[in-house]
Amino acid sequence: MKKHSGLKLFIIVFMAFILGGAVMFSLLKFTPLISEALSGTNTVQTITKNGTQVYEKSSLAASIEKVYDAVVVVEGYTNGQLGGTGSGFVYKTDDNYGYILTNQHVVEDFSDIKVLMSDDTEVEATKLGGDEYLDLAVLRIDKKYVTLVATLGSSEDSNLGDTIFTVGAPEGVTYRGTVTAGVLSGKDRMVSVSVSNSYSSDWVMRVLQIDASINPGNSGGPLLNVNGEVIGICSMKLVDDEIEGMGFAIPIEYAQSHIEELENGKEIEWPLLGITMANVSDTALLYRNGIQVDSSVTYGVVVVDITKGTGAAESDLKSGDVIIEMDGQKIEDTAYLRYELYQHEAGDTVEIKYVRNGKEKTTKVTLSKNVS
Repeated sequence: MKKHSGLKLFIIVFMAFILGGAVMFSLLKFTPLISEALSGTNTVQTITKNGTQVYEKSSLAASIEKVYDAVVVVEGYTNGQLGGTGSGFVYKTDDNYGYILTNQHVVEDFSDIKVLMSDDTEVEATKLGGDEYLDLAVLRIDKKYVTLVATLGSSEDSNLGDTIFTVGAPEGVTYRGTVTAGVLSGKDRMVSVSVSNSYSSDWVMRVLQIDASINPGNSGGPLLNVNGEVIGICSMKLVDDEIEGMGFAIPIEYAQSHIEELENGKEIEWPLLGITMANVSDTALLYRNGIQVDSSVTYGVVVVDITKGTGAAESDLKSGDVIIEMDGQKIEDTAYLRYELYQHEAGDTVEIKYVRNGKEKTTKVTLSKNVS
């Protein structure tokens, strides 16, 4: 009997030890400081309130500190008069200069550009290059004014629902350094935009969708992940009384793929298809050119004219054809055609599906060089 009692006591003590250890480990793991040490993250903040230390597990304070002084207010001037403001951020330095990334639409209409640093120092900036289809521009300032350089991350490694935040200057200088936060709401969103102050959809951008507040003046500012790394450039928002919390940012990878050209002041050499085009819905324009599209064709791009000496002139395309696909991608309208076209370079050959007299046909076109 004593043997069995001893064994029973041993089992009880052993189980209590295991259970107690599990409870203790759980408590330690979810205590903020231990949790931070185990996970290797820096999102746990220690703040003293009324003499008591309070641990805020969800605070972004440490991540904001990593980028805050790299963010600038971009000011555009014409004849000495302030004409508009936006945001930007220092993304690199060399021996002499600091380099700032912003949106092209923030700076394109101004002859003089200044940037306001986080310490209120106002600095003359030189625009090195910009492109309206990319909606990106690179500015340069003297390196001595730079106190912090933003760390570039990856939007491709981000997941829906990830915490994101922005730092910028909504409504200009008064609210500079404003931080807004939210989640990554969508990836690979296709949004139609206009360029050169036109009122039509000229271009489609593949962007990140966020629910963090973006207001006039935020354009060009960084979109950041929870580690304080730049994953995008804030660019636009949908504005409507019935829409709330739909902002968009250009993925940082897209900027990086063209940034060397912008730094060197080179114009982006977009490829040329070689056609004058119109949307199927542009009935007035088509009528003026004597073109009638069958009512069964509800989307696509109509070939109005073909430029001599281009790839289109050497293909089977004719005036009146309706382009509905390029390399297997649906072409909704001229904005989508430009998007698919600008994924290529001059010299590339693309396959085009088009409609002529109610029948679908295909042809190949070798793209020419065209400077935007």
